[in-house]
Amino acid sequence: MAEMGFGEAIRQVFSKYATFSGRARRAEYWWFALFSLLVSIGLQALDIALFGLPQNPGDPPPNLFGALFSLAILLPSLAVWVRRLHDVGRSGWWWLLVFVPVIGWIVLFYWSVRRGDAGPNAYGPDPIAEGGDYGRSNIPSVPRR
Repeated sequence: MAEMGFGEAIRQVFSKYATFSGRARRAEYWWFALFSLLVSIGLQALDIALFGLPQNPGDPPPNLFGALFSLAILLPSLAVWVRRLHDVGRSGWWWLLVFVPVIGWIVLFYWSVRRGDAGPNAYGPDPIAEGGDYGRSNIPSVPRR
């Protein structure tokens, strides 16, 4: 079974573009978050290189390519987020905590870094269990308690 690295995680998320069922392991979620951040930074630099900085102080920088990228990854980002919540035994509707200032973000961050439920849960089989179709991570294995 191959280890789940950066490229595999990105392929996994895009292959499940709008799949909100099942579970997503931490590696899949965080590699995709890193991918999104890096591409957004690169596209912001491209927007500035092509369109220049704003003429008036206080005006936002151009963001054409960044906005198009954000629109393109909206569904897969939400889907992997919901699947990550499923991995820790939470309903996907908990993503609505994003609208609760500070506290909601803290709770969602905790759930996103927390180890997933060992074994199957109400949302599907354990994605890192032996025989799972998710592959192994490059992150060293830590025994579950």
